[in-house]
Amino acid sequence: MLQNDRVYLGTSTQAEYLSLKYANRHGLITGATGTGKTVSLQILAEGFSRAGVPVFCADVKGDLSGLAMKGEPKDFLAERAELIGFSDYEYDSFPTIFWDLFGRQGHPIRTTVSEMGPLLFSRMLDLNSTQEGVLNIAFKIADDEGLLLLDLKDLRALLIEVGNRSKEISLTYGNVSSASIGAIQRSLLVLEQQDGDLFFGEQALDIKDLMRIDRDGRGVISILAANELMMSPQLYSTFLLWLLSELFEELPEVGNPDKPKLVFFFDEAHLLFNEAPKILLRKVEQVVKLVRSKGVGVYFVTQNPADMPEPVLAQLGNRVQHALRAYTPREQKAVRAAAETFRPNPAFDTTEVITQLGVGEALVSTLESKGVPSIVGKTMMRPPSSRMGPISSAERKKIMANSPVYGIYDDIIDRQSAFEVLKQRAREQSITEQEARPTPSNNRRSRRQSVTETAVKQLARTMARQLGNNLVRGILGSLRRGR
Repeated sequence: MLQNDRVYLGTSTQAEYLSLKYANRHGLITGATGTGKTVSLQILAEGFSRAGVPVFCADVKGDLSGLAMKGEPKDFLAERAELIGFSDYEYDSFPTIFWDLFGRQGHPIRTTVSEMGPLLFSRMLDLNSTQEGVLNIAFKIADDEGLLLLDLKDLRALLIEVGNRSKEISLTYGNVSSASIGAIQRSLLVLEQQDGDLFFGEQALDIKDLMRIDRDGRGVISILAANELMMSPQLYSTFLLWLLSELFEELPEVGNPDKPKLVFFFDEAHLLFNEAPKILLRKVEQVVKLVRSKGVGVYFVTQNPADMPEPVLAQLGNRVQHALRAYTPREQKAVRAAAETFRPNPAFDTTEVITQLGVGEALVSTLESKGVPSIVGKTMMRPPSSRMGPISSAERKKIMANSPVYGIYDDIIDRQSAFEVLKQRAREQSITEQEARPTPSNNRRSRRQSVTETAVKQLARTMARQLGNNLVRGILGSLRRGR
């Protein structure tokens, strides 16, 4: 039942497949806690990997790490395979790279403050509109004056510079208040206390390392350890959104490929949309709409389709719906709304079936010929080939030691950036002021030197501003590399 051009999901009255040709038209996995969403994600990741499609997924509970190890024979798995007629079922492991923002359960994954951009950074810090405006001004000054923002100490130094020059800056860029700067600095402190500072710096992630194919032609599965990261929901959701925007900005247009260049799973997707400002929601909708042309399929994983904004939900053509509870009027309304997203099957009442599905059962609808959704089928999902459940620490360390990115991201690079430049600028300013003080012997000479230094600094700032004007920020305000 394994095919080269599609992924086998399970069996209803017929075998249910997800066509690779339409896999970049995105998807949705939904269902209440404990109904099988994680296993569905696991079998999809296996299918894509077998087909030579790289996968990125966040491991919220630790269970997805089992993809790296061959499954262990269990009676219930064999019985499931026999029940659905899965004659090709076998246990297997899959090529895996482990990542971790904190560098504890995987290779460190970093970006720079400049590349993150003010819009996403404001989301991460949960700033209000006034504070976000001040942060936008700070980023604009950094761009104009050629100041590299690599890590949080660079951003802190820049905010101090903005505060010191607030009168000058307010005339050019808009009002900057010390209260807003103080609020941003406090938010940065909270981020640092959550170890969020470990995410910023170099070596920054190269997107190509998420799109590897192994020697056997299988797509490498990148697994982000997210059990600790989930303690900081804003950091988690903003990081995944940044990564998605990087894929959009960096990858070339490919149109409609025979199979995706990458499949991106966004688990706990409701965290992205909760209390998100309208401007960010519009940008997310735009990224999801356009990233498919880059060959990237985005699959959101959440409890209920109602967690998704309607413009995003409308773009998710491949659906796997596990059981939902319907005890309260609000839950019953959510079940009806979920049922309405499927193409009806005359053989059963979709609304009724959603509440009666067992563990490992799902309603499945995927895109068929010409991108038309299939009639929804009550499906017994196939058993995974890899291990169900987490791997041990020793197994994880062994896999990391043999990883193709071992040693690339493990050491932090701290090159000259805004912190060092602004520190040197302050030192030169102090020396200039001291030399400019009149003395009986060298008053004229000191003043001439101060004027010369001022002219040199003005020239340097003009050149930096010209450099900054050549910078290009992408759809979510992140700095586009190589520009």
